[in-house]
Amino acid sequence: MIARAAILATVGGLFAVLPAAATSFTPPPGCDLEMTVQLHDCQVANHYRCEADPAGYRNIAFADGSGVFFISKLDDETRWMLSYSTETGEIDRLDEAGSVDHASFSALLAEGRDDYDFVTRNNFGEVRRNVGFDRLTGESVTIDGVALERCEFDMTVEDEAGNFLAHRKGRQLISRELRLFFSDTEQFENVFGDKASTLMTPVSFAFPGDEGFGETRPKYDCDMLMTGASPLNDRPTL
Repeated sequence: MIARAAILATVGGLFAVLPAAATSFTPPPGCDLEMTVQLHDCQVANHYRCEADPAGYRNIAFADGSGVFFISKLDDETRWMLSYSTETGEIDRLDEAGSVDHASFSALLAEGRDDYDFVTRNNFGEVRRNVGFDRLTGESVTIDGVALERCEFDMTVEDEAGNFLAHRKGRQLISRELRLFFSDTEQFENVFGDKASTLMTPVSFAFPGDEGFGETRPKYDCDMLMTGASPLNDRPTL
């Protein structure tokens, strides 16, 4: 397991963005902002790539009305390589060697379904095994000019000993062109019996030169309670 100091150094680079009061998102040095997505549930996501990352990697900074609360790094197969919660200080990394079956965006596109069984480890010493599948439904939808396809998912989360921690299921949206998952609806239940349903579907997309590109303030559903919860559906997520 990578030393805490090394992990924090990595995350420090990810989180070198403007403070909560800023009105325009600025990625860390050596990184370029590519897309801003306004979501339901009072969230906005800024997607950026960095020269220092391996080819195909991208970073996503999620913000609510108080600023950035979650940063995720994923590879070209949409594997969740790293995530950081600014609220809890939790840093999760994919355990590549300890994972039996990695998530594969290519397999989903080619076969219509991708089964996975992968492990993540965090800086608090917790290990999570994530077992489930993504399946294309054959439905298509266009949101703000971006062509998307519907996807179902079902995932069970266990601890290192195989004890049940949580179950998640619902729908997502994918973009073949962008090689990304986007949230839709989810039902969540954990070992304590807590249950929740979420709706974080994209509302608008902004690319360089578009109005709204680099926005840091969410626009939709902000009259509702802002949870600040991790964007677990977005397959940048842990």
